[in-house]
This record gives sequence, structure tokens and C-alpha cells, in this order.
Amino acid sequence: MPQSTSTLATRLTLVATLGGLLFGYDTAVISGAVGAIDANFIAPLNLSEIARNSLSGWTVSSALPGCVVGAAIAGWIGHRIGRTRGMMVAALLFVISAIGSAIPELGFGPIGSMGPAALKPFIFYRFLCGVAIGIASMLSPLYIAEIAPSHARGQLVSYNQMAIVSGILLVYFVNFAIASQGNEAWVLTTGWRFMLGSEVVPALLFFVLLLFVPDTPRWLVMKGRDDEARNVLTRLVSAEEAKVSFRQIEESLVVREEPLFAFGAGVIIVGILLSAFQQFVGINAVLYYAPVMFKNMGAGENSALLQTVLVGAVNVIATLIAIRTVDHWGRKPLLILGGIIMAVAMISLGALFAAGSTGLLALIAILVYIAGFALSWGPVVWVLLAEIFPNSIKDRAMAIAVAVQWITNLFVSWSFKVVDGSSPLNAVFHHGFAYLIYGGMGILATVFVWRMVPETKNRRLEEIQELWRPSRSSVSVS
Repeated sequence: MPQSTSTLATRLTLVATLGGLLFGYDTAVISGAVGAIDANFIAPLNLSEIARNSLSGWTVSSALPGCVVGAAIAGWIGHRIGRTRGMMVAALLFVISAIGSAIPELGFGPIGSMGPAALKPFIFYRFLCGVAIGIASMLSPLYIAEIAPSHARGQLVSYNQMAIVSGILLVYFVNFAIASQGNEAWVLTTGWRFMLGSEVVPALLFFVLLLFVPDTPRWLVMKGRDDEARNVLTRLVSAEEAKVSFRQIEESLVVREEPLFAFGAGVIIVGILLSAFQQFVGINAVLYYAPVMFKNMGAGENSALLQTVLVGAVNVIATLIAIRTVDHWGRKPLLILGGIIMAVAMISLGALFAAGSTGLLALIAILVYIAGFALSWGPVVWVLLAEIFPNSIKDRAMAIAVAVQWITNLFVSWSFKVVDGSSPLNAVFHHGFAYLIYGGMGILATVFVWRMVPETKNRRLEEIQELWRPSRSSVSVS
């Protein structure tokens, strides 16, 4: 591919990955506000332990039902108005939700004086942010996969995961910097608002840059805008490659839309299980509650936030390794390797908590776990979801898979607070029970990939869909 077209594909990818950055930013920004949510909205209600932990877990996770909705409608939005304008809708929702979650009293009562009464608008704005995340989490990698040349698709789609983990690291720094401006009492009353409101800046940047981004050739062909599609293709690849790609897109879209199970149930099941296992290994419990986890290990407020920054840094470094290896090693080997690493790390962490040994070894186990996820299940699942579904069912199938991902994310994030706050479980496992569960899920995820997930490295999107034809009996082990 000529340097100029390679540069264009990379530039378009970097703009689209701002959706991933906002995804990661919002995933982690709530971690700095957990204490404030508990102190301002939940503690004054004087609930029982189970009710208090359940409500706290639900509030912290309240964006996730919105993610389910956003992911479910993202396919329809991307199909109707395009990948680019769909991402613009997400950017606007990010802006609105950031302002609203930072000032949930706005339009309802005095700022800082509503107490638990502000909980409902806070949850609404977090839900709205979740809708934005759900849309962006599908359309950003889909856009990248559809504009990327096949030989670089894994690497370019992995840039979206790089943006996600960069957003996580960025907001950990932002939260730490904001918390450093005052004492713990100030963070509980005021600082948390700056944390949540800071998302406005990257969201506005995302919207503005999207004004200058073309839609994908595949969507343009689907809408009968062939001349525009050819123009985009010739800017992305050589003239000869553009002709071949255009012909393959046309052939794959001769049937503009097929029944969801036209390629059998296997591809749908694989997509759903990839999404589910990505969450059942516990990654977002760690990301949402990292400061809580470090406090359980004996760290103070600022020390916990600083150790959380270390988690974000390891996340970024390991993701860089994944980007360099996903098109060389392949998708399947990375998933298997990562599953093994995560299982060993989580089981070790759970055992260390249960034994009351939560010093340096526990920190190392957490960092190894994060590295294992970032090397594999973080970026590679998004690459596969953008690749495996045939064009004629892609919008609907990917929407289902991503919606499942957010449903399982909600379950894991809510249940962690309940399990981690359970006095009977903690009497035996000392906050380690949840990690043992996540370790077991890592083992199951590894077996699933080994038995059911095909390798898609170096295959065109139009070739990959042929793997799922009912006559291809070898798909589960290829």
C-alpha cells in the first residue's frame, strides 16, 4: 500500500478511535467518584449492608444498561445514517451526559444540597452516557475494519483498544490530579464533579473531527453511492486494489440483507461468547473498583489512586504489544495465551487475599492480570467482532454481540460490589472470593477459544464470511 494511502487510513482510524478513548475514559472516570457517590447519595439512606452495597453497585454501574441500549440501536443507526454520523450522535451524547452527571442537580434543585434526591438524575445522565458508549463501542471498530486494508486490519482495529486503554490511563491521571487539589473531604464534595465533567473536552474534539471524515466504502455501496465509494477506496489503496475491493464489496452485498442465521447459528454464538467471556474474566470490576481494591489492600486515598495509574500504564504497554503482534501471531494464539495468564493471575490474587497477604505479590498479580487482558482479550475480541460477521448480517449480529457484552459487564460490575462487601464471604476469603471466580472464567474462556474460534488473520472480510457457510464443517477448529 502506498505511503499516502497508508497515512490516510491511519488518520481516519485515529479519528474513529476517539470513540474508543471516550469509551475507556468513561469506563474508568467513575472509579474516582465511588467514594463520593457512597457518601453523598447512599450513606444518608441508612440502608442494610446488602441493600447499601447493591444500590452502590447499581449506581456505579448505571451507565451499563445504557450501553446495552446503545449497542442494540447502534446497528440500526449505523445502517440508516452511516458510521460517521452515528459516531457524531455518540459524541453529542457524551457531552450532554458529562455535564449532567457532574451537576445532576441542574434544573432540579440547589447544587450540592439535594443529597440522595440527586441520585435519580445522576443515574439518568450516566445511563445517557452509556448509550453513547454503546454506540461508539460498535461503530468505531466497525468503521476502522471497513476502511482498513486487509493486511493491516488487525493492527488498525487494535488502535481502538489502544485508545480505550489510553482513555483509562488518561482519566486515572486526571482523577489523581484533581484529587491532589484538595483533601479527601473536598474530593467527596466537589472534586468528583470535576472528574466526571472533564469528559466534555475529548467529546467535543471527537465531534469536530468527525465533520471531516468520509463514511466507509461498504456503507456507501449499501446505499447505492458507488461513485463516492470508489473515490474513498482509491484514496485508501492502490487503483488496482480499489477495483478488486469494490467488486468484492458488490458481490458480498448482492443480497443487501439476509436472515440473521443465514450463515448458521455458529457465528452468532461465537460472537456472543467472545463478548460474554471478555467481561466474565472480571476486567471491568478491576477497572471500576481499582481504588477500592487497593484500599482493601491497605492503601490510603491518594496512594490507591496512584496505584490505579500504574494499572493504567501497564494496560497501555501491554496493548502496544498486542497491536504489534495481532497480525503476526494471529487472533487465536493471543486469546489463548491471555486467557491462561489471566486465570493464573486471578487465582493467585484470590489466594493471596484469602491468606491475608496483600502486599507486593498481590500488586504484581493485579498487574500481570491487566497485562494478560490487554495483550489479548482487550483488543483481540474487538478485532474479531469487527471481522467475523458476514456483511449481510454484520450490523444486526454485531449489535447483538456488543449488547451481550454490556449486559455481562453490568452483571459483573454490580455483583462485584455485593460480593466484595459481603461480611460472610470476607470472613473466609478476605475480599478474595470474586477474583477466584474470575480466574475460573479465564480457564473456561481459554477452552472456548481453543475449541470454537476460527483464525481470521490475513483474510479479507469477504473471505471470512465463507468460513461460516453451513457446509464448512471445520469452522470450529480452524
